[in-house]
Amino acid sequence: MRRSKRWRRSAPSVYEGPIQDLIDELSRLPGIGPKSAQRLAFYIVKAPPEDARRLSEALLGAKDRVRFCRQCYSVAEGDLCRVCRDPSRDPSVICVVEEPKDQAAVERAGVIRGRYHVLGGAISPLEGIGPDDLRVQELLDRVQRDGVREVILATNPNLEGNATAMYVAALLKPTGILVTRLASGLPVGGDLEYADEVTLGQALEGRREM
Repeated sequence: MRRSKRWRRSAPSVYEGPIQDLIDELSRLPGIGPKSAQRLAFYIVKAPPEDARRLSEALLGAKDRVRFCRQCYSVAEGDLCRVCRDPSRDPSVICVVEEPKDQAAVERAGVIRGRYHVLGGAISPLEGIGPDDLRVQELLDRVQRDGVREVILATNPNLEGNATAMYVAALLKPTGILVTRLASGLPVGGDLEYADEVTLGQALEGRREM
C-alpha cells in the first residue's frame, strides 16, 4: 500500500521503547524534523509528571471537544464559535480567510468587527486542491442568506492566495455586493532598499491619498 504524502518516512530508530515511539510520533507533526522531535521528546521525559499529564490532557481534550463552527467553519467548542455567537458582531461583513489560524491573526489586529468564513485552504493545482475542495459554495450561500453587504478577501498574499481571491471575487461580483481585498506592500519599519520588486510593486499599486 502506498504511503500517504502527509506522513514522512521515519528516521532510523536510535532509541528503543517508549522514547523512540514518542520521537516517531512527534516527527510526524508539520514543521518538526527528527532533531526537533528528539529535543521535544527528551524535554517531555525530563519534565515533571504533572507537566506531561497536562499536555496529555490538553491533546485529548482538543480531540474530544474541538470541532468546526457550523456557520463559519473556524474551530469551536460547540456548534458556533465565539465570534459567531457574539451578537455585537456585524453579520453583514464577512472576512474570508484560508485557515482558522489566519482568522486569529486578523482578529488580533482588532479592526474587523464583522464575522469570518474559513475556506479550508487555497486553490493549488500542484497539490491537487481545486475550488470544489474549498468552502466556496457555503460562502455564496451565506451571502445570499444573511444579507451580506461586504466580503473582505483576506487570503494569503501569495500565488495560491491571490488565485483563490480572484476566483471568489469573480463569483461574488454578480451579486452586487462590495468585494474588497487586503492591501499588501511594505511592512511598517521596513526600508525600501530591502524590499523585493513584487512587494514594492504592490505597495505602489495600493497607494492612497494623504
